[in-house]
Amino acid sequence: MTRLETHVALLRGINVGGKHKLPMKELAELVNGCGCSEVRTYIQSGNVVFAASRQCARELPPLLAQRIEERFGFQVPVIVRAREELARVMRDSPFVKAGLPENTLHVYFLADLPSADRVKSLAANRSAPDAFRVIGREIYLHLPNGMGRTKLTNTYFDSKLATVSTARNWATVKTLLKMMDS
Repeated sequence: MTRLETHVALLRGINVGGKHKLPMKELAELVNGCGCSEVRTYIQSGNVVFAASRQCARELPPLLAQRIEERFGFQVPVIVRAREELARVMRDSPFVKAGLPENTLHVYFLADLPSADRVKSLAANRSAPDAFRVIGREIYLHLPNGMGRTKLTNTYFDSKLATVSTARNWATVKTLLKMMDS
């Protein structure tokens, strides 16, 4: 019997500013239809906790993106993390370790591991006083003036790192990990 593990799918750019409307009930049905079980969503911005085999979870991003495009007519990047990976994100945040206020912290989840050369090409002072650290497939951010005022955007990181990213605030990351544990 295949062992099921808990994962989270993070969708980028849905239900934001009236664009790319995707009801969470229908998103859950699509994820379930991709072979996942115990599917639950959190808030309207595309967070889906589910159980699946490792193989199913690896295959989910392009399959779910294709089904969303077929049903709703727009493309959505989908990034998946296993429960252990999300726990590591929580544990390894350099900004939490530094004691910075959690309401100023965010994480970009990357679809792919960026090369060391691409990481080195990032401008450390692009958006002072904002700060970031790339660790593995995550970019940890400290944004004292908020996400809306930073120049550390998806577009910037995606182009510099040659991948796709989606951001979550620290409170959402914490809630998703709690959901994965319940």
